[in-house]
Amino acid sequence: MNCPAMWYFRGFMQDELIAEYLRKSSWKKAVITTHHKPDSDALGSSLGLYHFLLAHIPEVQVITPTDYPESLFWMPGNDEVMIYEGNETACNDIVHEADVVFCLDFNALSRINELGEVVRAARAMKVMIDHHQEPEGFEDLAIWTTEVSSTCELIYRFISKNFGREAISIESASCLYSGILTDTGNFRHRNTGPETHRAVADLIELGANISHIHEELYDNYRENRLRLIGFTLAERMEILEDCRTALITLSQEDLNRFEVQTGDTEGLVNYGLSIRGIRLAVLIIDRSKLVKMSFRSKGSFSVNDFARKHFQGGGHFNAAGGQSSESFEAVVARFKEVIRYYRDELNEL
Repeated sequence: MNCPAMWYFRGFMQDELIAEYLRKSSWKKAVITTHHKPDSDALGSSLGLYHFLLAHIPEVQVITPTDYPESLFWMPGNDEVMIYEGNETACNDIVHEADVVFCLDFNALSRINELGEVVRAARAMKVMIDHHQEPEGFEDLAIWTTEVSSTCELIYRFISKNFGREAISIESASCLYSGILTDTGNFRHRNTGPETHRAVADLIELGANISHIHEELYDNYRENRLRLIGFTLAERMEILEDCRTALITLSQEDLNRFEVQTGDTEGLVNYGLSIRGIRLAVLIIDRSKLVKMSFRSKGSFSVNDFARKHFQGGGHFNAAGGQSSESFEAVVARFKEVIRYYRDELNEL
């Protein structure tokens, strides 16, 4: 396995140091956390690691900053997850008492909302395992690279390399498979390489039931979500032809009309990118406290750079997110203004 520089620490590979801590039973209490509004990779990597760590650490607790889609409730260990919002005091106590905090699928503490400062102040060692660009550097140890499909694949590699494939239980295999599946866009994104397929084959051999996982992830939505998709494509998608951009906007009124729940807007932005000739797809949603944005691109247009420069965001080269405290209308207007500066670049791709 080719390992980038951040896998190394004082001459040693950081994953081997983490493994050594586990073999020596150096940690008695562990917390696993991930970014707000966890997706399949975030929760899958958290619970995949959770089942593995139970064999090495007496007390392990997964804490998510916020709730997450019902389509992820099937994951083994879901009933043991604590949600920070509404349980702040209990979660704070657990973090303060932890020996180690595993931070999965994010690389800046702002991504876990108010929980971020609690983690920053904790005495625990911070271990970051992530595949997003431009990490903040809050961690003590890191397994980090942008060359791997997902955090779930990183967890698979860490366990199989340092403890052997037999250390991956059926429960872990199921969780890890689901994150790789979704973060590769069903194995179609450019982050899908030969090693990804080898990892998936191994996880299937270890017991991941792919038909069951696909059904839970993709055939388990509410009726209102399907109606929201139809309404969005018919009424809320605008094509900026001169910029090869598909823009979808959803207001608070739209969200209320379809009684939108966590996860209902997942994947909406990808519909725009499926249109012939479109190079950039954008989803702007009024979430009341903040306006949230999703960006997807084709080819050499970096939405990570675009989101960081204009909308307090970031992520991957072709998939990123952003946000703004401005009004919904102001954000939409500003996006339409800013994207004009990239018109030539988008047309040259």
